Amino acid sequence: MKKNNGLLILILAVGVFGILNTEMGVIGILPLVATMFGVSITRAALLVSGFALVIALSAPVLPLLFSGFDRKKVMLLSLAVFVVSNIISVFATDFDIILAARLIPAAFHPVYVSLAFTVAAESVEKTEAPKAVARVFIGVSAGLVLGVPMTSLIATESSFAFAMTFFAVVNMAVLAATAIWMPAMPVREKQGYGTQLRVLGKPGLWIAIIISILLNGSVFGFFSYMADYLNVVTGMGARTISLMLLVFGLANIAGNIVAGKTLSTHPDRTVVAAPFILSALFLLMSVTGNWGHATAALILPFGILAGIVANANQYLISDSATEAPMFANGLYLTAQNLGITAGSALCGFFISVWGTQYTLAGSILMLLPAILFIFIRLFVTRKRYDTRSFSDKQECCQ
Repeated sequence: MKKNNGLLILILAVGVFGILNTEMGVIGILPLVATMFGVSITRAALLVSGFALVIALSAPVLPLLFSGFDRKKVMLLSLAVFVVSNIISVFATDFDIILAARLIPAAFHPVYVSLAFTVAAESVEKTEAPKAVARVFIGVSAGLVLGVPMTSLIATESSFAFAMTFFAVVNMAVLAATAIWMPAMPVREKQGYGTQLRVLGKPGLWIAIIISILLNGSVFGFFSYMADYLNVVTGMGARTISLMLLVFGLANIAGNIVAGKTLSTHPDRTVVAAPFILSALFLLMSVTGNWGHATAALILPFGILAGIVANANQYLISDSATEAPMFANGLYLTAQNLGITAGSALCGFFISVWGTQYTLAGSILMLLPAILFIFIRLFVTRKRYDTRSFSDKQECCQ
């Protein structure tokens, strides 16, 4: 499978889009859900927060447990679970039923997504792996960007049931495409769970996880409150903010493409440069916050950097545990969700104490230790490389 299989990557990207769409799409229709099922908006929000919590808890475990099974069969199982849950959601008349119908497939979210990254990376030569993974990341970005407005539009123009039907149709299409066109992918060298868990003893992996949490926390810390910042600080109206969110999302997709190229050629430079450029961007945005046109112009590079950071985080963790790719991608998904939680909490703290104009302070604060750990990682990996080179020279001389 060491070739650039365009159809395979496309199926994986659309599959990730369908699953991310199921996760994030309901954000835009939570008020509708609350009204329809007669629950409070905070209880309706469990459809999102509960989903994310299950992902964070299952991401390190289930990808590891399924790592020894045929990858095609595991992906078919994951997609089937999502299809069934979507169909249940279409006909559900009780909130507890629809909540359960979302929490169960949430456990298979990291299974499918981690497999998608792993299969994409293994479908090409090692040097081209970041590009293949970046193409799958386009599905992630599309799910985050298009899922909310598309679901909101469908639900508004028709009904909640039609929105859930949209989720089901997308996942059913990917399920069929996977069954028909994706080849069987048995695991040739099955690794024991103990062998894979041993990667947790690698300091470099923990450093990569910390970097991922901090970088993602910085990006999503501000993004979580970006709409509020643009409204309160910049003075934008609802329509303009919606446009800015769309610009951010499309730029995020472009960032995936850029990351695929830069991580394939200059991975360390990309990882080092990202937090410095992001810091400069946040500082500039904090200065221009009251100027609408200037702030709007900065949303585009912010979206691109967000896409690059997501890919860089995945690269860091997978590169630190190459002997256990599925487990590593599960750890990546956990780190991403922990980053979102920590970033939104820290930025929320700054808002509650000093006001919305200090949202960016939390994001900048998370970048400082991220930069420190990036240089620690460079020192550790360089030292490891130098040690190996010295051992190779000794063997050569003997």
